Amino acid sequence: MAKPLWHPERLAARLPFLDRRAALTAATRAFFTARGYREVETPCLVAAPGAEVHIRAFETRFEAHLGAGQGRPLWLRTSPELAIKKLLAGGAGPVFELARVWRNGELSARHAPEFTMLEWYRPGLTFAGLMDEAEAYLRAVCPPVVEHGGIRTDLTQPFERLTMQDAFARHCNGLDLLATEGDTARLHAAAAHAGLPPRPDESWEDLFFRLLLERVEPAIGRDRATFLTHWPAPQAALARRDPADPRAALRFELFAAGIELANAFDELTDPAEQRARFEEANAERRRTTGMHGWDVDDDFMAALEHGLPPTAGIALGFDRLAMLASGAPRIEDVLWLPVT
Repeated sequence: MAKPLWHPERLAARLPFLDRRAALTAATRAFFTARGYREVETPCLVAAPGAEVHIRAFETRFEAHLGAGQGRPLWLRTSPELAIKKLLAGGAGPVFELARVWRNGELSARHAPEFTMLEWYRPGLTFAGLMDEAEAYLRAVCPPVVEHGGIRTDLTQPFERLTMQDAFARHCNGLDLLATEGDTARLHAAAAHAGLPPRPDESWEDLFFRLLLERVEPAIGRDRATFLTHWPAPQAALARRDPADPRAALRFELFAAGIELANAFDELTDPAEQRARFEEANAERRRTTGMHGWDVDDDFMAALEHGLPPTAGIALGFDRLAMLASGAPRIEDVLWLPVT
């Protein structure tokens, strides 16, 4: 039987990775402090854990006592994003947080149900400026070359900036993704024409993600890091639409050494559009999972109505970055006591 992770032998084997993680934490705080960011801490128990349809959250309940009133459901956050944006509406930015977050059902060599997310937001920063800053951050805190699973990425090389439209055209045999947006029959026809047969029961979103996972992601973020930008608008619930092409939203993901490291938005600030997107996401969650989930966070909506300044923000998987910085093969190697 395998020894537990706290056993002296296993802990000793992991200590070099864990020490490198500690150095990464210190370097991260130094990087953002030097750039004028304020470190914040936001609640782990929230009324609405996030906006993503396919992320499952851990539910708990606040039980009132001593005559304090009725109890109510709460959730362990899947991201600090909504809480941080409330602070931005109040005038706190630019800010960053090294946030403990939870996602139910996620457990693999790169996934843990409890992990750390680094998020940072700067009012007035452009979408391109956020990519510049993310690139500078990785170079500042990581070795010049990082490796995972036999894939080596040279971080000294300029990071690739690839739109989702161009990525599908390049890696899915010329498929015109944005021309199919939201139209399942049209995407099925385009995929079949490109020699990528769809499955009969696949929705637009299901087929989009299958092609993304099977064709696009394995081909990017290898020799050099890649920003995969300008996602179809329905796949970016918290991002502003691209003024040049409203079919796309100003969202990017960052890949290095074959690993997805970060997800970022030019933040949506329109409260009416944001409420409509939340309600659409809730309906899709009920359709695909059969669960009601959580309601719209009215306090967050009040903050948007008060006024969120134009802002760019990013969520980066800090444990995955620690894997790249230390050379650890599994996420459990950079967690002191992972959930088992």
